[in-house]
Amino acid sequence: MLAFAAGCTGIATYSVMDAVMKALSIESGAYSALLWRSIAGVVLTGAIFLARRQRWPGPAALKLHVARGLVTGGSVLLFFWGLVHVPMAQAVALTFLAPLIALFLAGALLGEQVGRGAVIGSLAASGGVLMIAAGQVRGGGGEALWLGSGAVVLASILYAYSLILLRQQAQAASPLEVTFFTSVVLGAALLLGAPWLAVAPSMAQLPWVVVAAAIGSLSAFLMAWAYAHAEAQLLSMVEYTAFIWAAILGYLVFGEAVSLFTVAGAVLIVGGCAIAVRGTSTPAPMTEAAA
Repeated sequence: MLAFAAGCTGIATYSVMDAVMKALSIESGAYSALLWRSIAGVVLTGAIFLARRQRWPGPAALKLHVARGLVTGGSVLLFFWGLVHVPMAQAVALTFLAPLIALFLAGALLGEQVGRGAVIGSLAASGGVLMIAAGQVRGGGGEALWLGSGAVVLASILYAYSLILLRQQAQAASPLEVTFFTSVVLGAALLLGAPWLAVAPSMAQLPWVVVAAAIGSLSAFLMAWAYAHAEAQLLSMVEYTAFIWAAILGYLVFGEAVSLFTVAGAVLIVGGCAIAVRGTSTPAPMTEAAA
């Protein structure tokens, strides 16, 4: 139950960070917002890591940190770019595809059996995506909205794979180590393109960059701790609370209304995931969090 509570808190804090990052991405672009947040995250978590005199990870753990950091980097960059063009609730609803995608990835990469429930669940979830798309058509969504939605779906695919790596990370390293080295790898990868792509944050943005880094690090720590103490079957359910937070924050901060098409699509996707994992001994992990 403590792991379940930690997971719920992690999702709530990450949703707040999503709102901060969306505002920063609108002003400076998703790449710059993510770069400066990652650097601030390295400083914050690195100070704690060094103060606690944590051991340096071994080769196996370090390999996992690098792999997940790179995969997570691609996922969150696509997600925050898409979030600029897509309402928060709609973007989060699309990320609910990740648990279902992870089921098929587990079958392809880990040799786990993909049952009939996964196939039925994928059909239901596909219906949910089509429902959200119908809402975009009805609302006259432009090219940016469609591109943003596509970016979020691609982010979900990468995130599903990163969660398979997260489960392995959580078993091999402490939550603080996972949080710190994920930020290090992500920040280092983004720095490669900084001379050409980065936009320096303004003085007004700097406090919010630090806030985003602190909240994101707290969320990552909570989710890593939760995954180290509970099975993915339990934790996959807490992810769906993100839709509630996204709807509330999207309305309060950005004035975004939640359409019935988005709600119906989210219900179908969540229902599809529930069908897919029912009776499965190794269900898929959660969706867009802990980045």
